[in-house]
Amino acid sequence: MVYPWGDNKRFNSYSAYMKRIFGERAQKLSVDAGFTCPNRDGSKGVGGCTYCNNDAFNPSYCAPEKSIAQQIAEGIEFHKKRYRRANSYLAYFQAYSNTYASMRKLEKLYNEALACDGVEGIVVGTRPDCVDNEKIELLKRIAEKYMVFVEYGVESCNNRTLELINRGHTFEESVSAIQKSAEAGLRTCAHFIFGLPGESREEMLASAGIISKLKLDSVKFHQLQIIRGTAMERQYIENPVNFEMFGFEEYVDFFIDFIEQLNPSIVVERFTSEAPPPLVVAPKWDKKRNDGVMRVFEKRLEERDTWQGRLYSE
Repeated sequence: MVYPWGDNKRFNSYSAYMKRIFGERAQKLSVDAGFTCPNRDGSKGVGGCTYCNNDAFNPSYCAPEKSIAQQIAEGIEFHKKRYRRANSYLAYFQAYSNTYASMRKLEKLYNEALACDGVEGIVVGTRPDCVDNEKIELLKRIAEKYMVFVEYGVESCNNRTLELINRGHTFEESVSAIQKSAEAGLRTCAHFIFGLPGESREEMLASAGIISKLKLDSVKFHQLQIIRGTAMERQYIENPVNFEMFGFEEYVDFFIDFIEQLNPSIVVERFTSEAPPPLVVAPKWDKKRNDGVMRVFEKRLEERDTWQGRLYSE
């Protein structure tokens, strides 16, 4: 069977999406350009999001004391050993809020990355309250020559949850930023976390309908992980009853229930997160790697004879 996205996978996969754009595998190279966030530097708050520890996802070659060019060169060497098929690269401005600076600084950093051999575009991870018309216009100009993806940390559709985790912005601000980016012709992604404290399974499943209406090209989902060195770790230790953590099998089935209701035109970049095991306080998934989780997910889709968007209605 060929599904609406044009292949026989049971969900609209990121790997196929990249091949449609580049004709081959395209590898993201994480870059830490030394940004911060408005809920860290005091302009909106301090301490950052309660779940956040950037050490949980920054690769070893990625450090702000290195130049952008050095990080990209080391990233290419790192990934050549793991993914020999990658010839196209995207500089992934990942750590913290990568539009939270002056226009002059942003343009300099983005152009430094784009000048590197093999780099065909940029992925800019940021917050919805850290973009404005001027910054969207900058990304739009860059997109006339290069691939530009903008990735918004949304995390939840529920303002009560956003306040609880110290995000410092509302869901309505996310909707506005996504809309403006899409209208500018930028490839737009949003990031969500399942299992945040205070959200029921029913609320999380209901968000499929809300997300499906957003002007998104792609989405990233992952299960909540309690990471060492975060405010949430302290909250979890003090009041573990406030956290309803997903077990592995439970999460796979939950996500299939969710994806059945998700707009089939939206690409799913990922649905789990993998942090270094020493940093993970909970849940313990027996050190399962993302590729192994993906195999279980795809097998379960077949067993249930279902697919992304099967229950979706506009």
